[in-house]
Amino acid sequence: MSTKKRGHNEDSIYKDGDRWRGAISIGYGPNGERLRKKVSGKTRPEVVEKVRKIREGIAKGLPVPDDKITVGAFLDRWLSTLPGHIADSTLDDYEDTVRLHLKPGLGRHKLTALTVAHVDALWQAKRAKYKPNSVRIMRAVLRKALGQAEREGLVARNVAALSMPPRLNTDEGRTLTIDQSHKLLDEVAEHRMGALVLLALVFGLRRGEALGLMWSGFDPEAKTLRVAHAVKRIKNRTPGAERKTKLVITELKTRKSRRTLCLTPELVDALKRHRATHNAERLQAGEEWTEHGLIFPSMLGNPSDPDTFSHLFSKLARKAGLGHWHPHELRHSGASLMLAQGTPLHVVSDVLGHASIAITKDVYGHLMEGDKRAASAAISGALLGRSAPLAPRLAPTDAEETG
Repeated sequence: MSTKKRGHNEDSIYKDGDRWRGAISIGYGPNGERLRKKVSGKTRPEVVEKVRKIREGIAKGLPVPDDKITVGAFLDRWLSTLPGHIADSTLDDYEDTVRLHLKPGLGRHKLTALTVAHVDALWQAKRAKYKPNSVRIMRAVLRKALGQAEREGLVARNVAALSMPPRLNTDEGRTLTIDQSHKLLDEVAEHRMGALVLLALVFGLRRGEALGLMWSGFDPEAKTLRVAHAVKRIKNRTPGAERKTKLVITELKTRKSRRTLCLTPELVDALKRHRATHNAERLQAGEEWTEHGLIFPSMLGNPSDPDTFSHLFSKLARKAGLGHWHPHELRHSGASLMLAQGTPLHVVSDVLGHASIAITKDVYGHLMEGDKRAASAAISGALLGRSAPLAPRLAPTDAEETG
């Protein structure tokens, strides 16, 4: 039998068996029914304190905390609010991260009981199997989700933001030498995707960016090429669709990634020769051709599958005697070759489409050892009276870059 005891401004607080319980009126629902929030505790003061905190939050306009919702349930709800607010490809990445990593590791915890220790333990386990950048992505997704929970008042703090970030390895990986680059370009010269390999190597283009290049962005008179789109494979969310994924052409998200490249006469000629081949393929395809305006489409005009191109590129690299290479290594190779030829770091950053020169410096800064030594020699000569070559023009600082 429950004994009801109510004190001043304590709502309904009563003893039920060996526990104390509290019930708080929090308003009325859409159908006019009265809504109540219930709490419990071992002692009456414990329940009084819980009721007081809820009342205090309501007075500040905060939602009533849900002690029952799990991390997994909240992540599912958070994902359901994202369509239409982020790119479909980004949503795919978030869903995969939640499904494969966050829900299995943290999903059963109560959202309000999730701690920094829980999250750090997950990152430690993941570091044993995954690269630091993969763990960084997991942490970023959880941090974004819990940021929403914090804004809604469901949690007092964002424990993902407080968790220990992984230490990233800034090694850019393998790069082609000039001799290897010549062998590769000789091998692909007559291939229908040869011009793509050339542009990707010269400008360090991302795979999707190269496949998303448009004829409308090519100006042979001005000798420029606009990078503004990318080809991606995303989940097919069309109800009843036979295929789970589809290829799409998307606009690049950031101002820095949308950029105009300056072409040499040789590159203009290469694109003109490619256009002649492209037009011949279009005539041969006839009515089966689907026009998308792409410079490097499939044989029928549709977007080329990025993974299919990766397999093709690997075959071409092996035929050139270079072994297995991935298209993303063309990006690293292009950046390294630009820096080796003395291109200023801020120019390389612009060509690559990095969001900040700091990213370029972190990844490729070690390749500028020669410039650093030349600068040291110049200032040493000026101060100590010895003749020394002039230091190269330094790239602007982050502050100068952003104004």
